[in-house]
Amino acid sequence: MGHNLQSRSRLRPVDLARGHGLSTQAVRNYEEAGILPASSRGPNGYRTYTPLHARALRAFLALVPGHGHRTAASIMRAVNEGAPEEAFRLIDQSHGRLLDDRRTLQAVEHALRGLERTAVAEPAPAPGPAAGSGPGDTFIGPLAETLGIRPATLRKWERAGLVRPHREPSTGYRVYDEAAVRDVRLVHQLRRGGYLLEQIAPLITQVREAGGLEPLAATLREWHGRLSGRGRAMLSGAAELEAYLRERA
Repeated sequence: MGHNLQSRSRLRPVDLARGHGLSTQAVRNYEEAGILPASSRGPNGYRTYTPLHARALRAFLALVPGHGHRTAASIMRAVNEGAPEEAFRLIDQSHGRLLDDRRTLQAVEHALRGLERTAVAEPAPAPGPAAGSGPGDTFIGPLAETLGIRPATLRKWERAGLVRPHREPSTGYRVYDEAAVRDVRLVHQLRRGGYLLEQIAPLITQVREAGGLEPLAATLREWHGRLSGRGRAMLSGAAELEAYLRERA
């Protein structure tokens, strides 16, 4: 359908809409938002589009999966306003974010490998008296000593929502169960890798939602797939945008 549109010199909004499964109102909205070049008007006042508009619409729809709707719209507006350098800057920013996401994923995988090694190499922290009913429960002091950090650091991580110890009823002392110790070790690995607390928070959330480290393997595979999908979508979007830029020229 797209190729048919490219062969016709005068197109109606419905022609562009049907070619991409859109409503005619969506096409008009895209024009008003600057995503499409301004259309001409016939004697009856109706909008008339050209193959250039069809190419612009194809470029925009191809950019959305890789860059997101907002950035894709900004890219198209920049091109249509005669500012291709701004469009290229926005594209570079998106690629930079994708690279940051890849580095974050690599950091998580590295941290998880570190957890596997330390789980074998390090003994579990001594639980201390009345630490709780779980076999892996421990207090803040022994846990901090095992990791070579200060108890104040663990309290800071708790305030940031990264660690969730519970309180021993009779004393009010912090008690770290197996899941809390896991979170502490993961935060510790990521902090050693240079990650900020606000960068670590969503990763800890993913571990909790996955139900632990072992189920997280599937989440990591999906994460890899999403990043690869974004990368390929960016390539497809770049090809369509290049075609639009050539046609404009």
